[in-house]
Amino acid sequence: MKKKVMAIALAAATVVSMVGATGVSAATEVAKNDLAYKGELEIMHYSTSEESEGNGGSDGFRTTLAAWQEAHPDITLNENVLANAEYKTQIATLAAADNLPDVFLLQGMNTKAWAEQGLVMDLTDTIKASPYYDKYDQDYFTPFKVGDKLYGYPVLTGGTCTVVIYDKAMWKEAGYDTFPSTWEDVEKASEYFQEQGIDTVAFGNGGKWQANSDFLSTLGDRYTGKDWFQGLIDNSGSKFTDEAFVKALTETQHLFTETKIFNEDFNSVTNEDAREYYISGDAAAFIGGNWDESYIAATLKESDEEKYNNIGFAVLPQPADATEDPDSQNIGLGYAVAINPKVADDADKLAAAIDLAQELTGPAFSSYVAENYALSGLTKTDDVDLSKFDQITQDFYNYSYVDTTKCEIYDSYINSAVWDVLNTDLQTMMNGDMTPEDVAANAQKAYEENYK
Repeated sequence: MKKKVMAIALAAATVVSMVGATGVSAATEVAKNDLAYKGELEIMHYSTSEESEGNGGSDGFRTTLAAWQEAHPDITLNENVLANAEYKTQIATLAAADNLPDVFLLQGMNTKAWAEQGLVMDLTDTIKASPYYDKYDQDYFTPFKVGDKLYGYPVLTGGTCTVVIYDKAMWKEAGYDTFPSTWEDVEKASEYFQEQGIDTVAFGNGGKWQANSDFLSTLGDRYTGKDWFQGLIDNSGSKFTDEAFVKALTETQHLFTETKIFNEDFNSVTNEDAREYYISGDAAAFIGGNWDESYIAATLKESDEEKYNNIGFAVLPQPADATEDPDSQNIGLGYAVAINPKVADDADKLAAAIDLAQELTGPAFSSYVAENYALSGLTKTDDVDLSKFDQITQDFYNYSYVDTTKCEIYDSYINSAVWDVLNTDLQTMMNGDMTPEDVAANAQKAYEENYK
């Protein structure tokens, strides 16, 4: 299977304009505020040219960034652009050395720790003074808050981290008009697909974060309900060792080790690899995030119109012993534009950094992704006119924002020290080499030691 290569690249100044999913011009306009600053401004992000292929959020980010640079030619915008996995590693390294760039993308799980260490600027008053504040979707700020203080402008698009993408024709041949609503039926269907030499569901956990973000966050909600995770965030009594969460871990282990639903190499390939299995027809379905859906849809629309038109969307199937919301899927904005407090040493430079953050998350970005991809960002737009989009785009919009209920993305909250432990142990557990009880105990220990 051909692996999609995500190159590490450095780019400076102007970013080449892209073309949106609907084929319209990617041109967009930001507010041309008169900025006094005339020097260099660093920004580090992961919207590479490869990442933006079919990914509305990354395309919108790059397009808006290019528009901002064009509007401010006296500012030299130095971009450090890394592939997603490399970005996470590098930004953590820079934070540990207190050497973060001027402007960067902050993951929600790092907010509390980095704020306490003085690595991210308190932007509470700045955000509330934004000319776009009244149109901000306030729910998106939650992962970037510590108490009443805000540490970033939520960035990119509000999209699901857990969607089942399936080939309607393949499942019809297996005897199913829609993707099954229970794991028992998925397992039954896998018998048919195995006879065809096809994987039932493609999944990639090679980066270790995918099992958490793209699977367990939703499956866990089916067992625990939403109050349990809020209790973890608030440190108000919920524990990883609670019976309901252990049941979610047990079901996860069962599905990946005791059934033949998933590709055998799920723990060694990435989500980028796994979605290629679906695109090539080697898997009848795929589980991933909205960025994967964007890529799959864009690729098939160009290369295989029949398969494109057979794309269907479904929620994660419900386990037999789960009692909570069967229609939940996790959705949110996992990153925010944050500013290094050291930038405040130069008032003009700080004003430029704030202006950049506001435009990357403001109406220019939101209008672009709404009009070109039927997606939403921090700044609310008027009702999206779905009529100009094809049926697949409309179906995914309704899946994301209309027909399903929201639950939280686990690793948008708490901190990386906890998730590093859980993600590593999850991968081991999904290989059958660790018990769910031990995974829960280790996560609880890391939580108690690192999240106060």
